[in-house]
Amino acid sequence: MSAAWPRELLRRPGGVLGVVVLAVLIVSAVVATFWTPQDPFATDPFHRWQGPSGAHLLGTDGVGRDVFSYVFAASRTALLVAVLSSLVAGVVGVVLAAVGALGPRWLREPVAVLIDVLIAFPVLLIAIMLSAVLGPSLTEVVVAVGIGFGVNIARVARGEIRRVARSGYVLAARAAGLGPGRVLTDHLLPNIAPVLIVQLSLSAGVAVLSEAGLSFLGYGAPPSTPSWGRLLGDLQNYVTIYPLTAVWPGLAITVSVLACNLFGDALREATDPRLRTGRRERRRVR
Repeated sequence: MSAAWPRELLRRPGGVLGVVVLAVLIVSAVVATFWTPQDPFATDPFHRWQGPSGAHLLGTDGVGRDVFSYVFAASRTALLVAVLSSLVAGVVGVVLAAVGALGPRWLREPVAVLIDVLIAFPVLLIAIMLSAVLGPSLTEVVVAVGIGFGVNIARVARGEIRRVARSGYVLAARAAGLGPGRVLTDHLLPNIAPVLIVQLSLSAGVAVLSEAGLSFLGYGAPPSTPSWGRLLGDLQNYVTIYPLTAVWPGLAITVSVLACNLFGDALREATDPRLRTGRRERRRVR
């Protein structure tokens, strides 16, 4: 990975937008850990369904909660789920891909079948099954997204690892006596890093969307944890009467997922020299 990738990343509009939105999300999550404008769970039945004002920047909901404070506090939940789910997905994906690509034949084929079987289970279905056993919590969302998207990473990374493993420098490293672990960490993973980065950024976006969807259905964050999806669930019966109130949590989910995808795509272009070379060649042809 070239040391100039931050400059390459910021040369792309999608990369700039992704970095800015993710930076705002991270800062909001950190600040919300210690402070929010108002108590996000405080209710005031005498000030229900108020529009945006100086006292309530985004208005209030049906029980008088300050929508801005709740959305602000829920950014912490979204970031936590995105980071932890991506870590779980990365570990699951790399382990399955490495075993499926580098292990002995008697182990490679069962792992390939296991990946195909797990891919058939949607993330939401895995989360609902875990919720039935563990109860609604962020833990089951993290585990479900980590396993569900980890097998997708494994399917993509397995082919990339097998491709890189046939290159001359990897064969030379093996001939020099490097073990499978050193070959994986020193040669294989660095060369498939751009692919992993894109997949992990997509995993973060899927995690935010899955947590919101599960909380909307009642299988995600518990009532004591602020969540954009839970707020949407509380507002769904009033969306035709007070549509502006439901816009804010929906907009937060949409922008966050879009930023993860844009950041991943721009980072892949910035770190993969093959894409930059191909782009320069196309410009010369034109």
